[in-house]
Amino acid sequence: MSDPKPKLLIVEDDEGLQTQLKWAFEGYQVFVAGTREDALAILRAEAPPVVTLDLGLPPDPDGTSEGFAVLHAIMEQAPATKVIIASGHGAHESVLDAIAAGAYDFYHKPVDIAALELIISRALNLHRIEAENRRLAEKVGKTKTVLGTLITGAPEMVKVARTIERVANTDASMMLLGASGTGKELLARGLHDASPRRDGAFVAINCAAIPENLLESELFGHEKGAFTGAVKTTEGKIEAAHGGTLFLDEVGDIPLALQVKLLRFLQERTIERIGGRKAIAVDTRIVCATHRDLDAMIGEETFREDLYYRMAEIVVRIPSLSERAGDAALLAKAFLNRFAQEMNPVVKGFAPDALAALDAHRWPGNVRELENRVKRAVIMADGKLVSAEDLDLTSPDMNDAAPLNLKGAREQVDRQVIRKALARTEGNISGSAKLLGVSRPTLYDLLKQYDLQN
Repeated sequence: MSDPKPKLLIVEDDEGLQTQLKWAFEGYQVFVAGTREDALAILRAEAPPVVTLDLGLPPDPDGTSEGFAVLHAIMEQAPATKVIIASGHGAHESVLDAIAAGAYDFYHKPVDIAALELIISRALNLHRIEAENRRLAEKVGKTKTVLGTLITGAPEMVKVARTIERVANTDASMMLLGASGTGKELLARGLHDASPRRDGAFVAINCAAIPENLLESELFGHEKGAFTGAVKTTEGKIEAAHGGTLFLDEVGDIPLALQVKLLRFLQERTIERIGGRKAIAVDTRIVCATHRDLDAMIGEETFREDLYYRMAEIVVRIPSLSERAGDAALLAKAFLNRFAQEMNPVVKGFAPDALAALDAHRWPGNVRELENRVKRAVIMADGKLVSAEDLDLTSPDMNDAAPLNLKGAREQVDRQVIRKALARTEGNISGSAKLLGVSRPTLYDLLKQYDLQN
């Protein structure tokens, strides 16, 4: 079975540009509207997760009043929708006002299809993550919701979220360290939303996804005529995040020459566009992330130590899914409910061998791998329960290494088993006690003894 194409609404009154964009995004189910009425009708009927919006719409094609009316209506009727604003000549102030009103990002005219595709893809991915977290929040009883949308039942992730909440009111730069798929951008956005800068822009850029020769322009912008193809002055991501938060993902991929310029910005809080001579003051908070070993890179002199300490005033290490006891089962249940509804309504849950396999697997691909395995399993399952074989996982044998100290080993195993039981029963004490083969009072005593109470 193939996935349905994601929906994309293009609000644009230029018929030629409508045709160009519809052709360019053939991988999407594209809807086109040239007026406010048509745009809102499509919004209500199709609920597209992403909308591109030109603010200059009839009957005010030379102004922005009609475009802002569409934006406000979208934010009121479907606030989770990611709206990407078209930015033309002299539209800097309008773009900032639009982002303050709830727009997700912006793109420049004339349209760079590759750049716009990157923005749309990122917006769609974020919309999916936020939607999944909302579904998890509705389904998991004892699971904790932290940083607004992050769902977890693991103390390790709750601790990470609490750390971020404590430093949100400061302007300290933060470094998020963790493997791919652990939710670094979600945590960065949570920091932004919990900070005094929440009404400003949250601007994200993946430094590994942009060619080295274009990265400097993306970050710092350029003046008209600075290089071949620079037909107009363009602000960079750092400027776009003025008054808000700039999230630099995969900073370990920034080349050394550009690291020097980034260090200068962090020291002086001013930038110069490529080809420019004027220093521009920028007030933005920096949040960085990487899966690389920056200490090793510093030792190899491929990453500047002075830049690291400027970026990493606060360092947060994000645990992998395998380190978050019980979260694999919680997330797997949420994914199963979603995919079963969409693809195979017969499937109702996991067989015992599947739950054991979910708990035992190390999840090198983290949540992304978990989602893919559950999706495949729902499609392949023949009966009501997904098996370990459907997940393409093997049932574990219970020979994992444990501490030689008997008391320590017992406590370690008790904690893990209790957390997994609570996860499988969605926090139900009676169900957990039955699963563990103990009485409710005994389970309460164990929860208190091991400090596992909410």
